[in-house]
Amino acid sequence: MSTPSSGSSAAFVERALQLVRLDFPHDRARPQTVRLAVATLVSIVLSLAVDAALVAVGTALFPATKGYVHFRFSDYGKLTVVGVVMACVAWPIVTRISSSPRWLFFRLAVLVTLFLWLPDLFIWWKGQPIKAVAILMVMHLAIALVTYNALVHVAPVTGTPRQTDSQSPA
Repeated sequence: MSTPSSGSSAAFVERALQLVRLDFPHDRARPQTVRLAVATLVSIVLSLAVDAALVAVGTALFPATKGYVHFRFSDYGKLTVVGVVMACVAWPIVTRISSSPRWLFFRLAVLVTLFLWLPDLFIWWKGQPIKAVAILMVMHLAIALVTYNALVHVAPVTGTPRQTDSQSPA
């Protein structure tokens, strides 16, 4: 026998899971392994290229940022690869836990990007140049856009068609 509070707690959890579209579908549709590997490689290469381009454009627009420590390839390159690989590991997990994986993955990408801006804001607060920090924030956003799009387009969900994915963003 359940108490009224445990019943309402279960209903709350069920509603929360529905809200974020965590429904653990039985069909377990997921991206193909080869396509996921290609999407990972594409994400890494394009993200590093976009990072380098943003550093070049940023330092051209704001010459005072030239030589900024976080604009060294060895600094941003490692962090970019780690972040992209983590996103690429997350994508097939999301496809297993949601019948609307693109919808959920897009929102997770937004949340992660906002979370990754916190260290940028912290180093600005600690006295780092705002123009350099702004470039770092644009780099985070660009990496998220590149990685999300590479994963959902190069390594799409295969198997049972998803009704709600046709309504998801790019």
